[in-house]
Amino acid sequence: MELDERKKIILQAVIRNYLETGEPVGSRTISKYTDLNLSSATIRNEMADLEEMGYIVQPHTSAGRIPSDQGYRFYVDALMSEKEREVVEMKELMVQRQDKMETLLKQIVRVLAQNTQYATMISAPQSRKNKLKFIQLSRVDEQQLLAVVVSEGNVIKNNILHVKEDLSDETLLKLNILLNTNLNGLSIDEINLGMIAVLKQQAGIHSDIVSEVIDALAEALRAEEDLEVYTSGTNNIFRYPELADQRKASELITAFEEKQALGELLQGVTEDAAGTGIQVYIGAETPVQSMKDCSVVTATYELGDGMKGTIGIIGPKRMDYDKVVGTLRTLQTKLDELYRDDGKSE
Repeated sequence: MELDERKKIILQAVIRNYLETGEPVGSRTISKYTDLNLSSATIRNEMADLEEMGYIVQPHTSAGRIPSDQGYRFYVDALMSEKEREVVEMKELMVQRQDKMETLLKQIVRVLAQNTQYATMISAPQSRKNKLKFIQLSRVDEQQLLAVVVSEGNVIKNNILHVKEDLSDETLLKLNILLNTNLNGLSIDEINLGMIAVLKQQAGIHSDIVSEVIDALAEALRAEEDLEVYTSGTNNIFRYPELADQRKASELITAFEEKQALGELLQGVTEDAAGTGIQVYIGAETPVQSMKDCSVVTATYELGDGMKGTIGIIGPKRMDYDKVVGTLRTLQTKLDELYRDDGKSE
């Protein structure tokens, strides 16, 4: 017999309550645990059906019910299917957003270069919150687990963990609940030694898995993505005699082509700028050696979920600062509006 929706909800409530308490679960507990608004008598009848179907068992006379292996299997399959669907949907959404974002950023630097007649650059947004959204542990085989770590900004990292023994479905569920209940919403700096000790104690003989998950979590939350930098208007440098000297122009063009120095400059601005403030580097103030004869104006933009990037305009020291600063402020506002509109449409 296939489970109807009401039986599924009651079975899930029995399993979740048992996983949390370790005690047999009665109908009165379920009536408080769910929003079904059913009487204890109706729930008892449903639980009797579930027992007859082999999903729950009664360990002692007059006791509540606990999940059977068949019940755990149903719960695990449903849970893993739901989590895998969430991860797939999240990955697809991020690919779509990244494609749209790349097109948008390339358009921004091109228009900026045309409007200002200077060289322009922009970094792709990166997550600065680095907080955990959720962890999903699932079995690969008897000796390996897959740990999927999803952090703020929907950044997904996969890690393979090696285990000494095959873990039961119940054990995996308990570990998933233990880890997510205690760690979701935290940054790696907020996960202290005391918290780890408590988690390992609660995990019992599987404390080594907790240690491996914490290591994987630290790697995922601290991993620095390669900073993507888009540029335009490099040839505008030759418009200004003070920058058109062969040596100076060559150094500037090399910096734009290799992008490493630009990435370091933009990365530093993203980390140091307060809020979405605009910074102006004049001559020797610029941290990039090849830009000592230039002025660089930067602005940090933010797209929510801790996602931030930096826009930069490079020109001669006699650049039109008023126009450049005004253009960047307008662009910040437009990006914010675009993000808000995009968020409402999803």
